Amino acid sequence: MRSLDVARDTCERFHPGLVKALSDLPFEEREAPDSPVIDLFRSASGVGLLIPTAYGGLGADPVAAVLVQRAVGSLSPSLAAASTMHHFTSAMLYALADGPGRLTPAQTEILHTVVPEQRLMASGWAEGRTQQNILTPAVTATPVEGGYLLNGAKKPCSLSRSMSLLTASISVPGPDGVPELALALVDSKSPGLTLHPFWKNGILAAAQSDEVRLADTFVPEDMVVRTTTDDPGRIEDLQNAGFVWFEMLVSAGYAGAAAGLTEQVLARGRGSAAERGTLLVRTEAAFDLLLGAARAVRDGVDGEEAVAQVLIARFAAQEALSLVTQQALELLGGIDFIRSSDHHRMAASVRPLAFHPPSQNSTVEPLLAYAAGGPLDLS
Repeated sequence: MRSLDVARDTCERFHPGLVKALSDLPFEEREAPDSPVIDLFRSASGVGLLIPTAYGGLGADPVAAVLVQRAVGSLSPSLAAASTMHHFTSAMLYALADGPGRLTPAQTEILHTVVPEQRLMASGWAEGRTQQNILTPAVTATPVEGGYLLNGAKKPCSLSRSMSLLTASISVPGPDGVPELALALVDSKSPGLTLHPFWKNGILAAAQSDEVRLADTFVPEDMVVRTTTDDPGRIEDLQNAGFVWFEMLVSAGYAGAAAGLTEQVLARGRGSAAERGTLLVRTEAAFDLLLGAARAVRDGVDGEEAVAQVLIARFAAQEALSLVTQQALELLGGIDFIRSSDHHRMAASVRPLAFHPPSQNSTVEPLLAYAAGGPLDLS
């Protein structure tokens, strides 16, 4: 399929050999709990996709990034989901690194080690908790001499077994005593950080989505990113950047999985030309929405406008992809179902897009208010 070829060519440009390495593995091995796909990702310089070249990274822009994620998702939905967590975390932190004085010397030093050491960063933001505010910290922080003691859990936490660094949203006392949001950078080898089985579904099993618990885990003061009197927008900027990148990248990965099914239908000539045409249009339209949002971000759209555009693209794509997977399976037919579960597992791998926050229902009123000229308040 031409558009998937473009995506895979883009992936090859940034991650030489990754498409072939994934393709050479049987689907059941790619998506198994003990899958090697994350190691293959590291070997193909996957860690550096969104990291600036000044830090040794590849410096991909949003358009290239969503193409790469579409290619990855077409072959391994688990890897697309897992790598999204590292990529959007990278986008947040390195965007802050562009501003003078926004990170401490210790934080900057950490960022210089990520690419040379191929260190993966997992996300401990409040993502994944049903009906919870995605901006509410999942981890508590108690001030102690020299830093904070962290307590709490992130479940699920993708990349849990491969991460070198956990980024956790925390609440810390502000100058006036009022709690404020901050971001802690936690070394995965820190005392008190433990992993526990959590993911029991065979779908996306290779994403390593275990539970990460923090029990009196110490994080030094200089490993906490927070606002200051001369930079009051630091955390808000970080949130907006992370939110936009997450929605774009995670949606692109699921769109890739759906496109992989469409590619099989077209290659096998299943159904009538009209049916295949409808399937192709839905598949391409879903991704084009995400590609349009990525182009807008690349060209300078930011803040609330970027968040609104990305959310609308994600929800519209989500609806279209549900129809794509349903129709693709019907066209592939019963014998395909009998002979292998691969395509049904691929289709099921698209469904979790609906489970990522924020839900469409929770954003209806904020998006309507924004469309009417008000602020976009997702809290």
